[in-house]
Amino acid sequence: MRILIALAGAGFILLVALDAFETIVLPRRVTRRFRVTRIFYQSTWRPCAAIARRMRGKKRRESFLSFFGPLSLLALLTVWAFGLIVGFSMMHWGLNSRLSGLDAAPGFLTYLYMSGETFFTLGFGDITPVGTGGRMATVMEAGFGFGFLAIVIGYLPVLYQAFSRREVNISLLDARAGTPPSAAELLRRHSEGDNMAELGQLLGDWERWAAELMESHLSYPVLCWFRSQHDNQSWLASLTTVLDACALVIVGVGGASARQAQLTFAMARHAVVDLAQIFDASPQEPTVDRFPPTEMARLREALATAGIPLRDGPEADRRLAELRHMYEPYVNSLSRYLMMPLPAWILSTATTDNWRTSAWEQVPRAVPSPLQRCSRATALTGEYLD
Repeated sequence: MRILIALAGAGFILLVALDAFETIVLPRRVTRRFRVTRIFYQSTWRPCAAIARRMRGKKRRESFLSFFGPLSLLALLTVWAFGLIVGFSMMHWGLNSRLSGLDAAPGFLTYLYMSGETFFTLGFGDITPVGTGGRMATVMEAGFGFGFLAIVIGYLPVLYQAFSRREVNISLLDARAGTPPSAAELLRRHSEGDNMAELGQLLGDWERWAAELMESHLSYPVLCWFRSQHDNQSWLASLTTVLDACALVIVGVGGASARQAQLTFAMARHAVVDLAQIFDASPQEPTVDRFPPTEMARLREALATAGIPLRDGPEADRRLAELRHMYEPYVNSLSRYLMMPLPAWILSTATTDNWRTSAWEQVPRAVPSPLQRCSRATALTGEYLD
């Protein structure tokens, strides 16, 4: 029986060590379903999301959800450390390691104390192994402890650097697409002053941003739960806005680069599909269409009023529907799972950009644009998908 316990402890150590290696060190996604990290996040995110759904205020809900990413990361590190300590305790217990400084036979709690003391390299010396097997296990655990602390020290800066790089473009989108962002507003603001050429450069930047997002968030999925600085912004809403804008440009927008839009669309779509696969979020059609057919005429009229000709006709409508079907089911599933609202195609009311506001004053709102005056808000604007 003790031999089986020792083998079980060794297996538990290998399981936790492999999971930590795949999560932190291995620079690629892991598709294996039985993982400590996967079970941990599935068991912690669901109750957290259920609590958030019962909260009425949007700011309060977003503030609550913003704690999940950082706290879950610290909790996961604690689970790994505790798992290794328990595994080595089982090995000592199974090997019946003899300990100095005790008057009676050691129990499991004594081995657990010695294991924790060794793992964190406290060096009290009040309890030490005497036998060869116990000493070898102790040296091995001390090595695991040093390695674990080194990984943690190197892991956190990498995560927060990736988060910071992600948020830069999201903040830059504030003055370019409004707050919350929308594809129609993005096109309108670039049409002012005949600056449509700058739209191609912007989409080129977002092509690289989408590639960096996919690389970093597939390697470290916990970043997907890290919320943006402002309640009306998120990486998913920004990425969806860019996909919407690319779809319109591909269909045909005068003065815009369709080639760059196609490249950005391909990279952004690749990112949302792979991220949906990481969370087992199967593609789902929206319960309420973000952009029903009745709004298409309003969009064309609004863009034409802003001096942006959009290709018309059944072929253009069919092409737009095909492009939307390529990414909307995936962003819908991610929106439901991560509780991040998707943006509207057209903002119906005048909104104030984040850069215009502060805690002490608020710059007067700009005059509502033609896009905002001609269309009503969609049912999904600012709300989570059911």
